[in-house]
Amino acid sequence: MKDRILQTIREEGPLPFERFMELALYDPEGGFFAGDVLRSQKAGDFLTSPEVSSLFGETLARYVAEEEQRIGAPFRLVEVAGGSGSLLRPLLAAHPVEAWAVEVAPPARAALAEIVGEGRVVATVAEVGERWRGVVLANELMDNLPMAIAQRVDGAWRERWVGAEDDRLVFVDAPPRPEVLDWVQRYAGPVEDGGWVEVQIQACQWLEDVLSRLEAGSVVLIDYGDTAENLVPRRRDGTLRTYRAHHLGPHPLDEPGATDITADVNFTALEDVARRAGAEVTLQRQDDFLAAYGLRDVISDLRRQELELARRGEEMERLRVRTVRTEAETLMHPRGLGDFRVLIAKR
Repeated sequence: MKDRILQTIREEGPLPFERFMELALYDPEGGFFAGDVLRSQKAGDFLTSPEVSSLFGETLARYVAEEEQRIGAPFRLVEVAGGSGSLLRPLLAAHPVEAWAVEVAPPARAALAEIVGEGRVVATVAEVGERWRGVVLANELMDNLPMAIAQRVDGAWRERWVGAEDDRLVFVDAPPRPEVLDWVQRYAGPVEDGGWVEVQIQACQWLEDVLSRLEAGSVVLIDYGDTAENLVPRRRDGTLRTYRAHHLGPHPLDEPGATDITADVNFTALEDVARRAGAEVTLQRQDDFLAAYGLRDVISDLRRQELELARRGEEMERLRVRTVRTEAETLMHPRGLGDFRVLIAKR
């Protein structure tokens, strides 16, 4: 993948970072998500909340049921970037409903087809239909959508594109495109000289497109990130990073195609898009959202089960229940997954 990107730069010149990121992650012949490896699993490169505990999906099932009751039929559930199906499987077991999966990774598509049927696994949201009613779930999608990179230099904004020096990929200076400049002026906040900002235009466009298709229901976005104001302290070095084998990886330009590339999500920008589309918007922490739909009560019940099993001397079953409880508590950890943000855009 790196050699192909270098060759493209030699032929066409430096690439905007979002094009580099799209190639590195999604190119069908070498992108990180395009191979035969299922990335979101214990044997892969990262774990998301659904892989940590099936109670994540079961808890979201209560939200989906509430939305179905609110808007009535017809109703469909659409999960985008569903990975192994670890969210849909327990959710649909708890609350069966017509479900679709939007996914580009071949091994993930195969896993999801076993859950929703091959005909309901598609590559784009547009293939789900022109208009529909229901719930759209996207857990850790926004952070992987290609983004531009801007840096504050001598009191002005400059873009950082990807160029080549010998056989290395390097950041090169470029004037900011109008759409990039508009985005940073709206959503970057006060950034000191040298500060980096991930310009998440595609994430905003994605949400705008989905809301244009949603007649009634809601879009639920779950990801790491924060409001523009709370992201300001992270701007000195930026939040762009890579993951591989459950650990932080090399510099984003070093091994394209072999690492996940991600950044903290600017939820202020997404809130603004949703409100301009006429949606009712809420933003909360993941632990608060899951607690509101009963997960804290489930954890308390599991603790009671543990004590009763210990009293009866049923050690193996007690250990099983303890594992379920600790996995659920991981979803709520205030300095871990519990600190993720949940944005709901409802109409």
